[in-house]
Amino acid sequence: MTGKIIKGIGGFYYIHAADNRIYACRAVGIFRKLGIKPLVGDDVEFEVTDEKDLEGSLTSIHERRNILIRPAVANIDQAMIIFAVREPDPNLNLLDRFLVYMGMQHIPVIIYFNKADLDKNGLVAKYRAIYEAAGYEVVCGSTDDQETLLKIRARLKGCTTVLAGPSGVGKSSLTNRLFEGAHMEVGELSQKIKRGRQTTRHTELIALKPREGDSAEDEAYVLDTPGFTSLFVTGVSSQELQDYFDEFAPRIPECRYVGCSHVNEGTPICGVRQAVEQGEISRERYENYCQIYRELKEQESTYR
Repeated sequence: MTGKIIKGIGGFYYIHAADNRIYACRAVGIFRKLGIKPLVGDDVEFEVTDEKDLEGSLTSIHERRNILIRPAVANIDQAMIIFAVREPDPNLNLLDRFLVYMGMQHIPVIIYFNKADLDKNGLVAKYRAIYEAAGYEVVCGSTDDQETLLKIRARLKGCTTVLAGPSGVGKSSLTNRLFEGAHMEVGELSQKIKRGRQTTRHTELIALKPREGDSAEDEAYVLDTPGFTSLFVTGVSSQELQDYFDEFAPRIPECRYVGCSHVNEGTPICGVRQAVEQGEISRERYENYCQIYRELKEQESTYR
């Protein structure tokens, strides 16, 4: 049978099969020999060993389109990065690190600022302006607002989307509010593995069935992931970092020196820094770039 791994815990891989049932499977020994670890999101083949208890053996993994290390998932079409406008206040440095990370994997990103109803100081407009100017799609709203839910659901259709962000921003609540049946499927899985679900502790994929009027191609999967509080950028050089800040690109030709880092050079020598001073590039984004750049330079000097 074929299916998709929706969760891995305690040596079992829970597979959502074509018959819409969830099978608890052990991976055959060849995976350990080859050093291959099945991942949530993998499309797989498995053999049913116990039809009554819905158990089986995972026998093969289809070729992966992409792999993320954090969270450890495969075959992602897009990411929705979720931060709250307030409670907790957004850490834009952490957001920018995640945007760089997703950019390195060539995975499109939607930024969702949740709890917009708590905004009393114009923060929603500020955050939207910063990240739309950087080329990202931005949604602002609340999980209690039906219009927001419909807008997000439309962006998830036909895709496997990873939801990521710090704890407490409403990732799991959003999943449960978006789609009919999400509560039931999550509850069934929790019962099967005998764990409560007060907080997301493991990466979990939920099959989101099309609603009436949708086509089969509209079926979506959402990966609800554990919250994170830090992310160290690796796998990119300090010189390449600027490639993941798209708003820098129009001003780089104005830099006087080839290979300008946009960190130590002053204005008007550096076109990027001049754009920051003129308010054309977000100072918050620029300062986050500088911090990540210095971390990468330190890492490079350590391993030189």
